Amino acid sequence: MNRYIPIVIILFVLSGCSNSNRQLKRTPVAKAGLKVLYYDEIPEQTRKAATLSDSAALIQNYINKWAKRELMFQKAEENLSSELVNAIDEQIQETRQDLVVYEYQSMMIRQKMDTVIINDELEKYYTENKNSFNLTSNIVKALFIKLPVETPNIWKIRSLARSEKQNDFQELESLCYQFAEKFDDFNEEWITLDRLTLELKEDITNQEDFLKRTTFYETRDSASVYLIVINDYRLRGTLAPFEYVREDIKRIIWNNRRIDFIRELENGIYNESIKENSFKIY
Repeated sequence: MNRYIPIVIILFVLSGCSNSNRQLKRTPVAKAGLKVLYYDEIPEQTRKAATLSDSAALIQNYINKWAKRELMFQKAEENLSSELVNAIDEQIQETRQDLVVYEYQSMMIRQKMDTVIINDELEKYYTENKNSFNLTSNIVKALFIKLPVETPNIWKIRSLARSEKQNDFQELESLCYQFAEKFDDFNEEWITLDRLTLELKEDITNQEDFLKRTTFYETRDSASVYLIVINDYRLRGTLAPFEYVREDIKRIIWNNRRIDFIRELENGIYNESIKENSFKIY
C-alpha cells in the first residue's frame, strides 16, 4: 500500500494544485483486486467536506464501501458460470439500448410532437366514447363543514349553509374561518362521496339511497359537529360528467399521440435506412 498516497496527504497536496495539474496525473487512493480507485472518481460532495478532518473520514468511509462492493463483484464474477455472466451482459446491453431509445424518443417528443389539446378535441373524444366513462363511485358537488361542539350559534351556520344566496355564503365563509375545524367548498368540482364520508365518524351504508333523499346532512360526536350540503350528485354506473373525466381524457389523447408519434418515428428511421442502403437482410 505504500505506493498509494495516504488520504490526509492527498488532501493537502490536491488543495494546493490547480485543476490543470490534477488533470495531468490521476492520483490512486486504493486498490481492490485488479481494480484501482482514483481520487477524481470519489463523489465531489465527499471530497469537498466542511473540514479537512471531515473530508478524510468521509473519503475513508467511501473507500471502504467501494472496496467491499468491488471485491464482492470480483468474487461473484469469478464464481459464476460463463453462461450466466453472458446472460447478464446481454441483459445489460438490452437495458442500455432501451434507455438510450427511451431518452431519444422523449427528446423527439419534446421537440416535434404537438402537445396542444384543445377543449373541442376533448369533448369530441368524450362524445364518441361515452361507454368508457361510466362512474365506478358515487360523486357529489357539496359543502363540508366540521365545527367544535361548543361553537356559538351553530344554528346560524346551519341556516347559512343551506341558503342559496351569495351574501349568505360570504357570511358563512366568514363564520367558518373563525370557528370551523374544516371548511371545504366542493361546489365547483366533483368529488367522490367516499372522500366526504372519510371525515365522518360513521358509515353511510347505502350511498345511492342517501343521495336520492338527502340534500342536507348533520351528525355529531362528542367533540365535533359535521354538516354536509349536497348540491348535485351522480350515481355509480351512470355516465361521468365531462368535467369529472376531462383530465383523464387529456391523458388518453396525449398517450395516443405519443404512441402514434413513436410509431411514425420508428417507421421513418426504418424507411430512411432502406433508402440509404444501411439496412439489409442477408
